[in-house]
Amino acid sequence: MERFIENAMYASRWILAPIYFGLSLGLLALALKFFQEVFHVIPNVFALSESDLILVILSLIDMALVGGLLVMVMISGYENFVSQLDIDDHKEKLSWLGTMDSTSLKMKVAASIVAISSIHLLRVFMDARNIEPQYLMWYVIIHMTFVVSAFAMGYLDKLTKH
Repeated sequence: MERFIENAMYASRWILAPIYFGLSLGLLALALKFFQEVFHVIPNVFALSESDLILVILSLIDMALVGGLLVMVMISGYENFVSQLDIDDHKEKLSWLGTMDSTSLKMKVAASIVAISSIHLLRVFMDARNIEPQYLMWYVIIHMTFVVSAFAMGYLDKLTKH
C-alpha cells in the first residue's frame, strides 16, 4: 500500500505539465497583444507626442519582461517539478537549462517582478500629471514592497547557503 501511494504521489507531478503548457498559451496571448499594440502605434507614430511614444515603448518593454518571466517559469518549473527536457544535441539550448533549481527560479521571478514593477512605476511617473498624489504614493509603496521582498529573499537565501 505504501509503495502504491508513493508511486501515485510521484506520478501526480504530471498534473503540472498541462499547467506549464497553459503558460505557453498565455505567452501566445501576450505576443498577440504586443503586436496589436505595435500595429496600433506604427500608423500614428508621427502624431504621438514624445512622452506618449515613450509610454507605449515602456508598455512593450513591460510585455517583453513578462514574456521572459513566463518562459523562465514554464521551462524551469517543468524541469524542476515534472521531467527533464530532452532536447536534441543539434538544437539550440538555452544556457540556463538544467541549472536553475527552485530557489534560483524564485530569485529570478522576484527580480523580474521588481523589473516589471519598475517599468510600470516609470510609466506612472511619466503620466504623473494625470494621477492623484495619494495614488502615486501607493504605487511607490507597492514597488518598494517588491524591492524589499526581493532583497530579503536574496539575503535569506545567502544566509541559508552558508
